[in-house]
Amino acid sequence: MEVILTSLALLLLKGVPLLVSYINNNSFPPPLSQEDEARYFQILQRVHINSDLDGIDEIIEVEHARNMLIEHNMRLVAFIVKQFVKNQEENEDLFSIGMIGLIKAIDSFNPNIGAKLSTYATRCIKNEILMYFRKDRSNLETSLFKPIGPDDSGDELSLIDRLSADNKPILDQVVNNEDQRDLLENVKKLPILHRQVLKMRFGLMNSTEYSQQTVSETLGISRSYVSRLEKKARQMLIKLMKERKP
Repeated sequence: MEVILTSLALLLLKGVPLLVSYINNNSFPPPLSQEDEARYFQILQRVHINSDLDGIDEIIEVEHARNMLIEHNMRLVAFIVKQFVKNQEENEDLFSIGMIGLIKAIDSFNPNIGAKLSTYATRCIKNEILMYFRKDRSNLETSLFKPIGPDDSGDELSLIDRLSADNKPILDQVVNNEDQRDLLENVKKLPILHRQVLKMRFGLMNSTEYSQQTVSETLGISRSYVSRLEKKARQMLIKLMKERKP
């Protein structure tokens, strides 16, 4: 971890204005070709095979390869971060967190297993963002349901929507077993219609996630009413979750 933080610090200090320009203008270095990516990872393999590098030239070559892999995958970090935030200040803060995930991915990726770096790095970046949100437990419940923009069908998306991946239940990724039990117990305390809307919208209790339009058609109520029920259910759930804290 110390090496990762040092690498991130050096990368940022080396070009803070350039980094800010990347973020503001979305002008990140283009992705590497498959050939260049493979070549740089071959150079990095020397560190895994033999930690004692011979001479300053070899050290410089390895660091250059690592930096190229990091810098040319910053676009992926920016893409993932944009799914979670709306304003520039949050974007820059979360981008730094995502960069830690990218560096971890570069340092631990094994190109010989046949997986794509982008797939592996995406998981590492999202995991780092998840850990960041977990640390702020005082705002966790609120953050999970914080509106962050509409989806393609116009439904309001929250953070909990964006954290879903691999068709796994949302709660398995965001909170631990104790948190799951507490959250689900509080969901059961909601009025039946509020509970059903929340269950269908967020795939709770191993159910399927549905759009507001589908929930509206299934329950036979207007979409605007679904939206109001969902908003009220979130508020009630957040209040219940806060009340359980010592």
